[in-house]
Amino acid sequence: MSIVIAGDQTFEKAEIDRRISQAAAGFRSLGVEAGDGVALCLRNDVPFFEAGMGAGHIGAYPVAVNWHYTVEEFSYLLGDSGARALVIHADLHARLKEAVPAGVHVLVVPVGDEIARAYGLGPELCEVDPGDTNWAVWRDGFPASREQPAHLPNTIIYTSGTTGRPKGVRRPQASPSQAEVHARMRSITHGAVDYLDRPGDITTAIVGPIYHSAPNAHANYMYRLGANIVIMPRFDPIELLRLVERHRITHLTMVPIMFNRLLKLSDAERARYDLSSLRFVAHAAAPCSPAVKRAMLEWWGPIINEYYGSTEIGNLTYCNSREWLAHPGTVGRPMMPETEIRILAADGKRLSTGEIGEVAARVHGFGDFTYHGDDEKRRKADRSGLIASGDVGYFDEDGFLYLCDRANDMIISGGVNIYPAEIEAQLHAMPGIFDCAVFGIPDEEFGESVCAILEREPDADLTERDVREFLRGVVAGYKMPRVIEFRTNLPREDSGKIFKRKLREPFWENAGRSI
Repeated sequence: MSIVIAGDQTFEKAEIDRRISQAAAGFRSLGVEAGDGVALCLRNDVPFFEAGMGAGHIGAYPVAVNWHYTVEEFSYLLGDSGARALVIHADLHARLKEAVPAGVHVLVVPVGDEIARAYGLGPELCEVDPGDTNWAVWRDGFPASREQPAHLPNTIIYTSGTTGRPKGVRRPQASPSQAEVHARMRSITHGAVDYLDRPGDITTAIVGPIYHSAPNAHANYMYRLGANIVIMPRFDPIELLRLVERHRITHLTMVPIMFNRLLKLSDAERARYDLSSLRFVAHAAAPCSPAVKRAMLEWWGPIINEYYGSTEIGNLTYCNSREWLAHPGTVGRPMMPETEIRILAADGKRLSTGEIGEVAARVHGFGDFTYHGDDEKRRKADRSGLIASGDVGYFDEDGFLYLCDRANDMIISGGVNIYPAEIEAQLHAMPGIFDCAVFGIPDEEFGESVCAILEREPDADLTERDVREFLRGVVAGYKMPRVIEFRTNLPREDSGKIFKRKLREPFWENAGRSI
């Protein structure tokens, strides 16, 4: 029998399944129906499975909420999604409750000790107020639902909104054939292909925020498969190593910023824990510096795998350690026969091997999607039946895909295309640099010029001159940042993506232009 571990508590899957069924009956009593939304504003916790799958049990859509949102952003998401019910942790409810629209049923989850410690929350923020509905008490007031579960709909994930308001990616409930494509895709990217008949041999940890697409898909897939799951309330490098040793974790899905933070540990800290149980580690969701990936491969061995995709399209490409070492920098090859990827020029014509253009793709049989409440945005993403991902890249002669950057992040300086990700990859390899963001800023002569915002490691004493000396010879002169600034605590999502828009906006606003 598989288990779910959260801090010092261990739950058998059968117990959580019962709670899921009770939650389904509870949502039904509130008038939630198939096709409705149930918003989940939760940190990583057991009620994520209870509420999300309880909603799915009756055909309702779980709507994942980024709990970092401001009151205004939260209000927008609840209004845009039309959620009929909201399940939210107590401390988050205290901050966001004024934004909940009238008519939305609010169910408040008490904050457990593990989450309270991880986020430094005092006891006054962790308890459910007397006038609010306690999730656990409410859930346990219903008998387990006797109706057969619906084909579970995908969670509605709201995009990060780097160029405006976030939009919820919504797709119809999968047909049996589409569900089979979904399952095959997940089995590859989450390392379960060899474990489908023995899922109890997998022990995984949920290390990323469940409101984000990749950890959400990973958590849901592993739970449905029947793997053992360890829930981390938030990522901490030492704590992850401790949990791997303690629970003999075999599978992980991560993002590159986690690799960066692991590599900052001392040699003694790295050597303190037994990581021999690890069998499969996948990463996605953000670019990974080749220097960082090589360092992780040297430490953890050839168990690190990479995949590329998007919330809209699904997972498209995959490569294992051996393939990546033979093709450094690649995000892999199309991993299933149903996957079609093309590189397109601005006029829509298909480009040849080695030519850089817009990445457009589709997984045939995966099912279509729309942006909730914004069909026009969906139409704009269409490329003759394929879907534009917003990425720019190329194929090599062996059919491996390489990404240059996001189309919106590309800098055009004096008519020349500059891809910030290339410069960022070099900066990540510079000793003393903890993190970085490169983007375009206004330039009267060239239209745009390159700006680099850097965060030093705590004990580093780097100067602008040091950075220029390091980059000289490894990036072309026209790619050299004209502006270099040092800052602390770069704005970043838990998913690992830096909010470049927040860094870029002041430069363009001061120039009398918006982005």
